[in-house]
Amino acid sequence: MHDPLLLPLDQAELSAELGGGTIRRTVHPSGLRILTERMPGSRSASIGFWVGVGSRDEQAERGDAPGSLGSTHFLEHLLFKGTPSRDAYEIATSFDRIGAESNALTAKEFTCYYAKVRDADVEHSVQVLADMVTNSTLDASEFDLERGVILEELAMAADDLADVANERFFEVVMGDHPLGRPIGGNPGTIREARRDDVDRHYRDRYDPTTLVVTAAGAVDHDRLVELVLAALNASPEERWHTERSGAPVRRAQVVREDQDPAAAGSEPEFDAVSRPSEQINIMIGTRGFAATDPRRFAYGIMNSVLGGGMSSRLFQEIREKRGLAYTAYSFGASYSDAGLFAMYAGTATEKAEEVVELSRLELQKIADSGITEEEHADALGQIAGSTALALEDTETRMGRLARAELGSGELYGLDASLARFNAVTAGEIQAVAAHLSASPLSVVAVGDVARSGLGKAG
Repeated sequence: MHDPLLLPLDQAELSAELGGGTIRRTVHPSGLRILTERMPGSRSASIGFWVGVGSRDEQAERGDAPGSLGSTHFLEHLLFKGTPSRDAYEIATSFDRIGAESNALTAKEFTCYYAKVRDADVEHSVQVLADMVTNSTLDASEFDLERGVILEELAMAADDLADVANERFFEVVMGDHPLGRPIGGNPGTIREARRDDVDRHYRDRYDPTTLVVTAAGAVDHDRLVELVLAALNASPEERWHTERSGAPVRRAQVVREDQDPAAAGSEPEFDAVSRPSEQINIMIGTRGFAATDPRRFAYGIMNSVLGGGMSSRLFQEIREKRGLAYTAYSFGASYSDAGLFAMYAGTATEKAEEVVELSRLELQKIADSGITEEEHADALGQIAGSTALALEDTETRMGRLARAELGSGELYGLDASLARFNAVTAGEIQAVAAHLSASPLSVVAVGDVARSGLGKAG
């Protein structure tokens, strides 16, 4: 199959064979969506409860209107802290006693609570995850305790200068747009967060219309649908009920709404974060490509050649030929309406200017002259191999289902994805590099910047 599997929101049931697995999808009248991929021979399953609400959906306080900054990350922690039927310890032991891998993640456009379990424990795990997501008490005493935990988490990240550079780079490139805010919040928003505001965010944004449940591996779709619907309808919180008095709840159908466009800046910026350090952590880049941009396949190949591995141009030029850094790479981040492109290296203070110039130069070379046939072939091989290896894992496939459902509405199997990459021309790759190099390239540096001479690098 060389075309993506489309996921129209007005189609209640869908079934397809894709990449050796069976994909099934149910869209309930309440707006709840459940997707599964049955993988033959698997004895485990990964299950995720995905809520289409991320850090970009938080609101600042406006006059008398309460704010919700930091609420998304707070909820990721608090939903493990207890429900009317399970306290925090019971939630933890519910997963530990079956050897499950369980966790949660907060992103800019969604939040996920998940578990990877053996096939015999799917029902138990669905019940616990559903209880957490639908019935959290957000206990006031746990709220204050978890505030301290989150502040320690942020402090740990603040000690990692590469993390600091990454967060500041998003702020610089995305500007005032909500995508520029740190996913986990900052110490200020976490200290000021109020339990009632987080609870309001939870009750306003978490319901069947924002919930997507995905599972991959040894999973039976019909049984999973039964389990999820039963768990939601058993919730003491009426907003989760998918049926009332025996009749389906006919809510407005969930739609993929256009976000406020994330307008790009017109001028490059230089931003320095002064920290005592033996190295300068540097990020150079600009706006990239949205998740649905047709140029994303050409960008994937360009990025592989520029900074996608040990044979990439950045790694070879900066580390192997000149010994200026332990690592150097490029990457991209894509969202519903915007993207970000960056090149990273950590280097000695006195070498920082040279690394910035070399990074810019390598991007410019691709913009001016493109890539070689050998580089093109190697990049396609790298993409094919890494994608195939990733799809051996049930957790990756579970996440792929959710990101397709919450994002583009298109699910790419391995063959369809590789067909798109193979169709990319050398001219399209060069055009992507030219677009990026012609954009305002901002520089963020973290370390003893005063000694680096980078003040004039922006």
